[in-house]
Parts: sequence; C-alpha cells; structure tokens
Amino acid sequence: MGMRFSLELTDRDLRFFRSALRKSRETVRDADEAEIVEAIGDVLAEIKNQGPLPDFVAQRIPQLESMIRMLKDDEWQLPNGDRERLLATFVYFGDPEDIVPDHIPVIGYLDDVIMIELVVRELQHVREAYDDFCEYREGYDSRFSTGHDAAVRRDRIDRKRQKLHQRMKRRTKSQRKAKGNRSIL
Repeated sequence: MGMRFSLELTDRDLRFFRSALRKSRETVRDADEAEIVEAIGDVLAEIKNQGPLPDFVAQRIPQLESMIRMLKDDEWQLPNGDRERLLATFVYFGDPEDIVPDHIPVIGYLDDVIMIELVVRELQHVREAYDDFCEYREGYDSRFSTGHDAAVRRDRIDRKRQKLHQRMKRRTKSQRKAKGNRSIL
C-alpha cells in the first residue's frame, strides 16, 4: 500500500530553489556543455546501477533523459535560455553535495527531484513542442525514407521547428503573464 505525500512550496521555498539553480547557472556559464552532458549521463548510469531507487526518483529519470535528448538534438536547436536552464539543472542534479547530500538513504535525491519537477513544469511548453517536433520528424522520415532530397527535408524540418519555437514562446509568455510574469525558477 502506497502513501501519498504532498509538499506545497511557498514563494520563499521557490526563492531558495531559484538561488540554488542560479548558483548552478554560474557554473554552467564557464563549463563545457559536452562535459556537462557526459557527466550527467555518467551520474544517471551510476544511479541506475545502485540498485532499486525510490519510486519518486525512478519516475523522474525518464524526464531527465528526455531533457538530455532535447538538449543534444541538433535539429531542434533549443533556445539558449532554455539550454542554460537545463544545463544548470544537470549541474545541480550531478552535484552529490547539493542541498540534501545524495548519499543519504531514501531522501538524498529529494531536492534533486523537486528541482527536476520545477524545471519540467517551467519548460512544459518547450517539452510539448519538442515532442511534437520529434513526432513530425519521425513521420516525415518514415514517409520519405528513401530517395528524398536532403535539402527539402532540412527546409521542412526547419519550418516545423520555427513554428513550434514560436508556439512555445507564445505559450510560455502567456503562462508567465497568468502567473504575474514570474517563472517558477
């Protein structure tokens, strides 16, 4: 029998997490993106090999992996602000001595999970647009798997990406306006 546990993060709590993410962003500005992505991949592999994870952690791993794919996808061309936010999240998640040290059994990843959940919510429209982009690209590639002009493919993929980038910016702006022009993080 499971137990539901809810947290309500107040504005003060969110400021605390924003501050932690801001510190990670400072690290990101001087760090090599490829090294961060490689390091987060290593951390994820290590976490998965440690044995059974608490479900609240295991359920966030696919989200983290999806964000890594989105960041690495050259055709998607994730905007710089969103790239920086993801890289900062990866740096935070990869730091074993963050707010709650990761070696503490069961709760060591609680702060990491909260940070991932906040970023997932913050990037909701970006993630939805990326999912739509991947679906479009896969459909396009399956329809025209052989003998199709690469330049035509690139143009159509670029056009779709531009439309989806515009949509995600519009929706994100609308979401922030509804929240008093504040982002979660």
